Amino acid sequence: MRLRLDTTVTGRARRLRHAVAALALVLCLVPEAGERSQAAVPVDLTLVLAIDCSYSVDNREFALQIEGMARAFRDPEIIEAISEGPLGRIAVSVVQWSDSSHQSVAVPWTVIIGQDDAHGLADRLAALPRLLSDGGTSITAVMRFGARLLAESPVAGHRQVIDIAADGRNNNGGYPKPVRDDVAERGITVNGLAILNEVPTLDWYFEQNVIVGPGSFVVVANDYAAYADAIRRKLLREIIGPTIS
Repeated sequence: MRLRLDTTVTGRARRLRHAVAALALVLCLVPEAGERSQAAVPVDLTLVLAIDCSYSVDNREFALQIEGMARAFRDPEIIEAISEGPLGRIAVSVVQWSDSSHQSVAVPWTVIIGQDDAHGLADRLAALPRLLSDGGTSITAVMRFGARLLAESPVAGHRQVIDIAADGRNNNGGYPKPVRDDVAERGITVNGLAILNEVPTLDWYFEQNVIVGPGSFVVVANDYAAYADAIRRKLLREIIGPTIS
């Protein structure tokens, strides 16, 4: 005996399930009394994107970072990579940073499920002002700050990554290696985007002192004009995650 399925009913049921899931996601992201939600939303990746605002970064170079990041989240390949993850969603927070006293959340945790969310984040990034006055370069402090953001986030990432872009070495806030090792013990990966216009060997410095975790890596941009391509390649690699050869 053949069973006939009412496609109208099954379609409605599917849409209802999607609506319930979306509502649950929104409710979980609403903090209760200023505390982290008891039921953290699961995502494939929680990603802290850290934008360099130190002395060496002028307003044009800051704008190139913002524009490059916004362009990346409009890229169809990036959006497809997010959708093809096991859960089909990631969460992103954007931080501006300079010296040990200056880190600021420019975009709070934002869950991305598909094109509309990715384009919405891109629009926010494109309009993002510079929040910090110039300061030194404390990669140490931004690693600590990123680790706290991940610990307090209302989302639970299968993978946790801090993505640090910089055009100089750490010059205040203590040595980065002990902090890097502490971050690694928490299961966090740190990747780097080394912009070589100031320090030609910055990628080597990142490899020795900053990056850590499974599949951690450094992407190089020879100057700020090359940042957009570099951040796109970096995001794609982070979203896909380490592969087994």
